[in-house]
This record gives sequence, C-alpha cells and structure tokens, in this order.
Amino acid sequence: MNPALDERTFERERAAAAAGGAGAGTYQPPISDGPVSPWRGYRAMTVGGVAGATAVLFVILLATAVVGWGAVTPPTQVRAASAPGWLFLAVLAGLGVAIATIVKPRWARFTAPVYAALEGLVLGAISRLFEVQFPGIVIQAVALTLAVFALMWVAFATRLIKVTQRLRVGIIVATGAVAVVYLVGWVVQLFGGSVSFINEPSAFGILFSLAVVGIAAFNLLLDFDFVQRNVERAAPKHLEWFAAFGLMVTLVWLYLELLRLLSKLRR
Repeated sequence: MNPALDERTFERERAAAAAGGAGAGTYQPPISDGPVSPWRGYRAMTVGGVAGATAVLFVILLATAVVGWGAVTPPTQVRAASAPGWLFLAVLAGLGVAIATIVKPRWARFTAPVYAALEGLVLGAISRLFEVQFPGIVIQAVALTLAVFALMWVAFATRLIKVTQRLRVGIIVATGAVAVVYLVGWVVQLFGGSVSFINEPSAFGILFSLAVVGIAAFNLLLDFDFVQRNVERAAPKHLEWFAAFGLMVTLVWLYLELLRLLSKLRR
C-alpha cells in the first residue's frame, strides 16, 4: 500500500483537528439549542478537494518535467545522451521531501508542490533518456498510465473490483515484496553485481515487470478506497493535499514501471 496513505495518519490528524490542532481554526463550542447536527469543529476533506489538489500537483510536475527534459544533453555522432549532473541530487531531495511529508502530513500543502516539482525534473530527464534510445516510448508510457488510471477508477467506481480486507492485505504484501526485490538489487549493484531480471529483457524479466505494473495499478484501487473512506469519516480538509500527494506517488511509480516494461519489450 502507498506509505503516504496510512490509516493511522488520517486517524491522528482527524483527532488533532477535532481537538483544535492544525487546520482546525478557532474553536467554537457546539450550539446546544435548535436542531441537532453533527459537530466537528473543523472543515472536512472532500473528493473534489482531493481532485483539485491532485490536478495542481500534476500541473507543477508537467511544468518542471519540461525543464528536466531540456536539461539532458542530446546525443551526437561521437557521444550518447547524458543526464544532467544534478539528477541524483534531485532524486535524493525528492525522497527527503516525500519522507518529510509522510512524517508531517499537515505540511503537505507546502511540501507536496515541492515534491511535485522535484519529481517533474527527475521524470523529465529520465523520460528524455528513454526517448533517445526508444523513440515514441514516452508518449506510449503516458498514454498507458492514463489508461490504467481510468480503468482502475471505473473498476472502483462501478464496484467491478471490490476493495475487501483480503485484497488490501494481498496488495500490501505484494508491494512489500517488490520493494524488497528492488532493495536487494540495489545492494547487489553496489557490490558490482546485478539482479538481471529487474532491467534485462529476458522472458522472466518481462513477466516481472508486468507483475510490478499490475501491483502498481492495484495500489490505485487502495488509494481511491482510502480517500473515499476518509471523506466519509470527515477527515480534516488539510489532508486533501496529503491524499493528492499519495495518489501522485502511485502514479509516478506506475509511469516509471511502464517505461521499464516498454523498454524491455523494445529490446
């Protein structure tokens, strides 16, 4: 499951808002006369608010992706395309901002746009490097990402796929397994080795990438379900940005995995 959209985070933030914490505003005692109505003491998040925040983040991401794309040195007859020197620093900075956002959800209104800007730079540069090797791959990956997002939303909205507790556990376990595989691959690479199926275009490597794409897609179902449940539970409004941040994390992961899969198929 997306680590940003953690059940305990929403419970903690809702309790803090109800008690007069961040985002609660000035406390006013409930009115005791007249018709009885629910009292929260804070503005609640809405699906429209999450959608609006998500749209803002992706506009920022796309704008900085143009910058990242242009920062890649194009190939010549004597040398291949090269990534900008700041790419690794942008990756680390994006990771740091993401961790800060997960730890402090009430910062999301400010940190999520920063994360989106950094991710845009990274994705723009990576996409250009893939495009140089495999012309047309970026538009294919973008189109597939949008198609998968729409398909999973329709499946969720129509209850074609019901998000049960068993499904949640299965997706969480599968996501954790993928994280372990990537971590092992990274450690092996540090010592000069490689886990070939992660990047190589073998039959098993392609099946592995297909499985990871599927897991990333099913994480979207969990994200949709989590947002809906917390809207129904009246989570505080400032968590709209945090929920949007979580959705963006999943979509960025899905896009990168689709790029990896398409590159294997091209090879």
